[in-house]
Amino acid sequence: MDNLFYRKQKPRFDAKAIAKKLLKNKKLMFALALALPLGAYLIFGNRGILQRVRLQQQKSELEVKIRQAEEETKSLQSQSKALDGDKKAIEKVARERYGMVREGEKVYKVNKGQ
Repeated sequence: MDNLFYRKQKPRFDAKAIAKKLLKNKKLMFALALALPLGAYLIFGNRGILQRVRLQQQKSELEVKIRQAEEETKSLQSQSKALDGDKKAIEKVARERYGMVREGEKVYKVNKGQ
């Protein structure tokens, strides 16, 4: 009568017994033999999921670079058009990039950092 009020002990996890049961089940072993290589190919293969994710990331990075290059091209084209006939734009570029000055102007150079 005392045994009725006690909880039953849970059986311990026995990996060897479970592995033996799985090895005896031929249908399950056949399914695993087919599913594991197929799953590995679908995940890690040339056309697998990981490769697709890498390619998507690379594609988005290239699209960003293309947009930046297009914007740079547009700004360079507008600058080129301005330099074709606008004397003020030509003078601005000559002064900024090449340090050219007009006759009679004085140039003051300031040392930064001291």
